[in-house]
Amino acid sequence: LVTNNHVVADSTSLSVQFIDESIYDAVVKGTDADADLAVIAIKLSDLSAATKSAIRIATLGDSDNLKVGEPAIAIGNALGYGQSVTTGVISALNRDYSVDTQALIQTDAAINPGNSGGALLNVSGEVIGINSNKIAGTKVEGMGYAIPISTAKPIIAELMNKQTRTPVEQNKRGYL
Repeated sequence: LVTNNHVVADSTSLSVQFIDESIYDAVVKGTDADADLAVIAIKLSDLSAATKSAIRIATLGDSDNLKVGEPAIAIGNALGYGQSVTTGVISALNRDYSVDTQALIQTDAAINPGNSGGALLNVSGEVIGINSNKIAGTKVEGMGYAIPISTAKPIIAELMNKQTRTPVEQNKRGYL
């Protein structure tokens, strides 16, 4: 499962809720703080048959061919209320939001706290970005950002191929 590094960075435990409302513990497989990407994992053997049958693997699109004005659909868990979907357009491409991130997709689809790590989709339902952040303030409205999927793909591939490591209880850890 792909999310943002800032979502998991300070976590001591992780859980994932699926569309069938089941919740499972997860572990961090790998992170890239500079790209603000993380891959987390759940043991397939832990998932119920009902949950497995409800899972659909997202199709990754091509963010390199996006055009300003194309429709965009943001999926996330806005404010922790559960799954949410907002729509808008691609407002700009190759936006520098901060020193740490570069070449982001700007959209006016609402990106709120809790949407981080969710998918930004095109009208074909393909993932074109990973929702990452927004500008908030009294003078700003509708400026959300996503990491382009074409930039994220090689990083995701590297992170998902790392060996999954599960946390060990403090009293069971080795020491010198």
